[in-house]
Amino acid sequence: MYVKRRYSFWMTFNWSKWPFIIGILYNLLICATSYFSGIDLSLPWGPLGVIGIAVAFYLGFKNNSSYDRTWEARKIWGSIVNNSRTFGAAVIAFVNGRNQEEIRKELIYRHVAWMTALRHQLRLSKEWEHTENRLSGLYAPIVCEDYNNKLDSELSQYLSKNELEKLEGKTNMATQILKNQSLRLQEIRDKDYYDDFRHMELHQLISSFYTDQGKSERIKNFPFPRQYASVTLWITLVFTALIPFGLMDIMIGKEPWMIWMCPFLGGLITWVFYLMEKIGDYSENPFEGTYNDIPITSISRAIEIDMREMIEDSEVPPPIKDTNGFLM
Repeated sequence: MYVKRRYSFWMTFNWSKWPFIIGILYNLLICATSYFSGIDLSLPWGPLGVIGIAVAFYLGFKNNSSYDRTWEARKIWGSIVNNSRTFGAAVIAFVNGRNQEEIRKELIYRHVAWMTALRHQLRLSKEWEHTENRLSGLYAPIVCEDYNNKLDSELSQYLSKNELEKLEGKTNMATQILKNQSLRLQEIRDKDYYDDFRHMELHQLISSFYTDQGKSERIKNFPFPRQYASVTLWITLVFTALIPFGLMDIMIGKEPWMIWMCPFLGGLITWVFYLMEKIGDYSENPFEGTYNDIPITSISRAIEIDMREMIEDSEVPPPIKDTNGFLM
């Protein structure tokens, strides 16, 4: 997530410069061929304009749908924030008895372990996501989530060695951690640390965590329908391929030098349409670990800070800082 007021123009252009460069070269080739060969390659701009309008509407549909996926993901993690704070407050208020401080800490730490496992599972790459090397350069966003081979070391900070060993080989660690949390809450209830009413309130919070996890997994595991994503790319390609022919229809018959405006104008139109397509493409998958995703690492850290401060824990970690304006 980008946290500064706006992207700079050069950052935006560097991210999407190749359609502009290729568009200029392609338009120059068509215009030069027509000019030097004397062959009129122009096509009526009217029909091409209609195609352009249709493409723009389709791009708008795709971008709206992609934004909906991103915003839904943010709402899900907003729910995790609220329910986690409620869980922490409930643990502090409900659990009373011998070793209450140790039990409260255990429950809080296990919840942080659940968030950690869920975050790592959501960052695992899918074949429809962007897994290529990240951009680099002066004006490029170069930040991505570095999550590989870190799960076990992070979980070891919150779970006992015995519990961690039992999680090895599990397909969905986050699910198993919540199951262990539920079993532990039942054990505590059986020892009369709280009554049945309070136990049911805590169990309802476990249920809400499962619900939020399932919603996150639905977005992660079900891609934006590929027929919509693919058609957007191909119709944009068809339209931009016809642009120089339509521009010559407008320029021919005017000042001779104006035909040489076609390559720049064609490249600019190509850039605008592909920029819109690319924004939608990079907004489809809000958990893939790139620089415009939902900052679940930062959100998880904020929740951890709140919950550990509730139990007056020592060595509470600091908030995640943005890097070059990007917060992960």
